[in-house]
Amino acid sequence: MNVQGFNQDVPKEPVLFPKTPNVLIGPEQPIVIPKFLKEYAFPEIRVDYEAELAFFIGRRCKNVPVAEAWDFIYGFTCMNDVSQRNIQNQDRSGWFRGKSLDTFGPVGPVIVRTCDLGDPQNLNISCRLNGKTVQSSNTRYMIFPMPEILAFVSKNFTMEEGDIITTGTPSGVGRITHGDVVEVEIDGIGILRNPVADE
Repeated sequence: MNVQGFNQDVPKEPVLFPKTPNVLIGPEQPIVIPKFLKEYAFPEIRVDYEAELAFFIGRRCKNVPVAEAWDFIYGFTCMNDVSQRNIQNQDRSGWFRGKSLDTFGPVGPVIVRTCDLGDPQNLNISCRLNGKTVQSSNTRYMIFPMPEILAFVSKNFTMEEGDIITTGTPSGVGRITHGDVVEVEIDGIGILRNPVADE
């Protein structure tokens, strides 16, 4: 499925969108596919997994220079940037609603401090759907390195301690449905496992 606003061209700047706090759930908690989606009569209700490395802001910051970005990153975790594609592609207001439905932001299983992780730009990242590997890559292949991401985000918005920035997903994104189990695994962090259930 094509995502509105994207083609094969590399973006000149990081693409930003919000995910609201109601998305956050932990390991083993269910990703819930909302019942109201059936009201739209979509040909296929498309909810996708997206394995991503996420980082936590360590202290309030604004206009962070690229060279100082690591000083403002507290630590890292796995995140599944769950996305409702039908709404994401049709809403005139953009991606906000399709990215921010309840439970659409699993994180975990732990937060690993930056000083304990090694090189965050050289971590294997994978996603398994019902035990089958569907995404497999390394953070060194990110379009924008994390210092550039934080510098860009903080140029636009003041970041607060505890804010989470997620960094993009490898190829292989796909659909999840009731009864599935999704696992996001990143070197040095562990496995984030969540079942999927209809509301």
